Amino acid sequence: MKKNVIKLMMVSGLLLTFLGCSDDFVNENPESGFQNINQLGEAASNNPDIVTGFIEGVYSTMYTVGTGGTGGHDDFGHKAYDLFADFLSSDVALSVSTYGWYRASITEMQCTEDFTFLDNYQVWRHYYRMIRAANTVIETLGGDEADPENPDNRATLGQALAMRAHSYWYLTQYMQNDYNPSQEILPIYRTVTNVGVGKSTAAEVFELIESDLNRAIVLLDDYNRPTKTQVNKEVAQAMLAYAIASQRDVSRMGEVVALCDAVISGTGATVMTAAEVTGGFNNVATPGWIWGVDLNGDIGLRLISWWGQMDAFSYSYAWAGDAKAIDQNLYDAIPANDARKAQFFPGSGYYNLMPLDKFYDASRIIGGPSGSVVADYVYMRIAEMHILKAEALAKMGQDGPARTALREVLDQRLPDTSYLNGLSGAALLAEIHLQTRIEFWGEGKTYLSIKRNQTSTGVRGSNHLSFVGESFMHNDERLTFEIPELEIQSNVFINEQN
Repeated sequence: MKKNVIKLMMVSGLLLTFLGCSDDFVNENPESGFQNINQLGEAASNNPDIVTGFIEGVYSTMYTVGTGGTGGHDDFGHKAYDLFADFLSSDVALSVSTYGWYRASITEMQCTEDFTFLDNYQVWRHYYRMIRAANTVIETLGGDEADPENPDNRATLGQALAMRAHSYWYLTQYMQNDYNPSQEILPIYRTVTNVGVGKSTAAEVFELIESDLNRAIVLLDDYNRPTKTQVNKEVAQAMLAYAIASQRDVSRMGEVVALCDAVISGTGATVMTAAEVTGGFNNVATPGWIWGVDLNGDIGLRLISWWGQMDAFSYSYAWAGDAKAIDQNLYDAIPANDARKAQFFPGSGYYNLMPLDKFYDASRIIGGPSGSVVADYVYMRIAEMHILKAEALAKMGQDGPARTALREVLDQRLPDTSYLNGLSGAALLAEIHLQTRIEFWGEGKTYLSIKRNQTSTGVRGSNHLSFVGESFMHNDERLTFEIPELEIQSNVFINEQN
């Protein structure tokens, strides 16, 4: 609870950022700062640069410190919740805890059973803040069904729709114990002036997600993004593949396969090589990355960042006393001749099984430079599409093509993948999930696979500080965040948990 009290003290000092969003999404004055939305739209039709700045604000919210509404050192945007999810999946072990971040609230799963913990508020507030920012862009350009003539405005609208869908989708994963289309789970806000609405069903939320992404794919058809920070057509297709797959309808797995194929062919991206997967994961120019952000000194991220929590070669908690390591049992499941085994330090003591050769600042100095973070953030890799395609094919009973899709990644990791020939059905699906855990360790993907595949976390290994020897099913209450106390107190239309 010590961390929770510290966060409560920090909230009052939070500096509000993008477009004056308040700490509490539902309490925002609908007129404050937005009375000229129509005028902005008219101006944007003549000068697309006006609204381009707004969409850049959406992207910056993904990596801005404090967007979860606190001053906590675990509040640094989208990657903060990738890390929350990695701890809950049990694949990332908090093996040494000196400063207390993540200890009781996340790794001991106290926050997911107590809505007063601010970790719940962080998740809720960050993604609804993203939604509000995206809605500002969408409304400025004429709304969901707008069809701008200006190609720049079309691309901007497509990106905003994709980012709104992305945020709603993450909320479905983090806030619903198990996919149930008829369960009311989240309020839907489609304009900046919507305030205090009740929960919509999962089916309604997913209908909006798919609608937004399908429209985004059309609007982004001719868009050539300047950097990998922006969402393009292929990233929107990848988002849609995940959204469909997470609804677990076997009859739609063919759609998932088609979308994965479209992303693979459309990007031309190559699976990271054996050398690249031990190369630091610090450069957005890596051919296997299809979405990420180029961090630099001007952005000014320091200790309060994903690198500040995970990388022993940065000025970080990972160096100073809060060690994050691969789960011992998962490490033991990686074959000795697998290139990914070398990502983790095999020694003893403090650095045991830490990802010293997966994630690292290019300086390779323990404790790293104390200046701004310049190592980049990865959001999505092309390997995800190959493995998701394999998963979808296996669920369709197409074991041979599933093995072929999985080999697109494993041929870069293992000298011999012939063992796959003996796998089919449930055993093949289990192997695909295992490879998801290994390939994307520390990237926030395992939690999503656990929910999508209705499986359990791995059995916690000996290097965890809590729940050693235990595992948790995908629908365990302890794996899902609570609707935060502040939302229930402030929104008269929401008075119960999911």
